[in-house]
Amino acid sequence: MSSFDELQAVIRRGAEARQADQRACEGFLNLLYHALRAANGPGLPLNNVSMDPVPDPQETLRPAPLGSWHAAWFRLGLCEVLVRVRRADGAFRGEYGRGEGFRVDDLSEDAVLRLARQVLRDVITMYGGGHDEGTHLN
Repeated sequence: MSSFDELQAVIRRGAEARQADQRACEGFLNLLYHALRAANGPGLPLNNVSMDPVPDPQETLRPAPLGSWHAAWFRLGLCEVLVRVRRADGAFRGEYGRGEGFRVDDLSEDAVLRLARQVLRDVITMYGGGHDEGTHLN
């Protein structure tokens, strides 16, 4: 078997696992989107939040190997933040903004909502230089 044939066989054998990993990461990004919309609390949805899934800008292989990053741009009113996430050690690990990172071990609504609120606080700090002017994006 040639090296090329071996490469094709390895890619075919791992396709199902890569697709499951991609679906899980995209599902997590979708949960984060819904949590960002609900971050102001019950009855106060953020209507100007949107999500645009994109290929990870740092990925250099296609299809992306198992354990790769998956990304989406989240539009938060007047700004956008790139969120990258991957599965590692049974958890979702990610990064956003200027080097902020996170790890979510349980996908409960509260855990993802806490992350959404942290993302908002961190983005406010990035733009405000540490001055919290409030968290209302509407």
